[in-house]
Amino acid sequence: MTLFEKLAQNAETSSNIDKTLFDTYSVKRGLRNADFSGVLVGLTTIGDVEGYDKADGKITPKEGKLFYRGVELKDLVQGFQDNKRHGFEETAYLLLSGQLPDDTELKEFDDILSAERELPPFFSKNMILSLRGRDIMNMLARSVLGLYTADDKAEDLSPENLIKQSISLIAKFPVIVAYSYFGMRHSYQRKSLVIRHPQPGLSAAENFLYMLKGDNYTKLEADLLDLSLVIHAEHGGGNNSSFTTRVVSSAQTDTYSAIAAALGSLKGGLHGGANLKVMDMIENIKTNVSDWSDEKEVSDYLLKILNKKAFDNTGKIYGIGHAIYTYSDPRAVLLKEKAKALAIEKGRLDEFNLYASIEKLAPEVFYQFKGENAKVICPNVDFYSGFVYDCLQIPKEIYTPIFAVSRIAGWCAHRIEEVCGSSKRIIRPAYKNVHDHIPYMEMENR
Repeated sequence: MTLFEKLAQNAETSSNIDKTLFDTYSVKRGLRNADFSGVLVGLTTIGDVEGYDKADGKITPKEGKLFYRGVELKDLVQGFQDNKRHGFEETAYLLLSGQLPDDTELKEFDDILSAERELPPFFSKNMILSLRGRDIMNMLARSVLGLYTADDKAEDLSPENLIKQSISLIAKFPVIVAYSYFGMRHSYQRKSLVIRHPQPGLSAAENFLYMLKGDNYTKLEADLLDLSLVIHAEHGGGNNSSFTTRVVSSAQTDTYSAIAAALGSLKGGLHGGANLKVMDMIENIKTNVSDWSDEKEVSDYLLKILNKKAFDNTGKIYGIGHAIYTYSDPRAVLLKEKAKALAIEKGRLDEFNLYASIEKLAPEVFYQFKGENAKVICPNVDFYSGFVYDCLQIPKEIYTPIFAVSRIAGWCAHRIEEVCGSSKRIIRPAYKNVHDHIPYMEMENR
């Protein structure tokens, strides 16, 4: 046994804790209560997630709602779509300031974002294209930390400076992601290095598609990506990456360190990459179900998945179920409405119908599998987002980075609230040590 193997074995053994002790000390594992609801650790005015009512210890499912600064997401989306414009910029303004912008304010905000999309001199070459990596999320986090060196007021925690830093990061994230992708592709896939500079007058969604595909995108594609950015921009303070932002920010560190930490959280497979698992599962279903329109055949295969006899044998139907949403995830509802039109445009309606069939059948199969103990479940936003990105011909390596391109708006809002709000107290939870006290042993006796 090598020293590394021995250390690993000892570390694993030392990390095991008797699970009964968690109940003994009333530990809220994963900051979850016994009913799996989140432990209340803070107050916020930024995002609110509703999926059930809770009274007298009883949970009553209801249609899901998501609010940005008190404005319901579906109303926000309907507003800018009825106005036939993109809404991510308006959403970012709302999240940062707490107010919806008027025409003049939105125009000025758009102009500032457009100017801030330019990366510092030599940054693209030295930080992104010369230091290429295999994972775009890591390249994005490294670039964020690199931006610290280009900011003369990196440590300034005044509200105005935090707003300036936030706008700069919101503007630059899509550019860094696009450049990082082409740098990675050039280095590891031996393909041409393509660099397209962001164009003035284009929305965030249009610019991102332009940097990835040139002018080869449709209006519907841009509309879908804009919608995706809006619905992923914020989801309350309790999700892992937003909470990470608040924990790190509560220590009064700089913006770049806090956002890099959030990116590390989002990169984790249990947080930001769920739509990739959905895509893999759907491909497996498409291969093993001969008739996609046969609901019984689809149901039978879903039951096999739950019984750990199909796909990855984990017993999970990916993209179905959520910690808070019960009857519906409003983000999935909004995305599905537009996804069908995109599927028709791309000649992939049969595939979309398979998704819709799984959405319908999965709760029924889950109830059949669990019986009366089954909780109410619905498709979450990850169920359709991977399909949408695939229809947009966006590479899989960019799926999670797109999440970051959107969620940076929410992260920055949470950081500002944590740093400038009334709490201003470092987040410091408690851990109970359950190791017995042992005497030190002299070297010759070990």
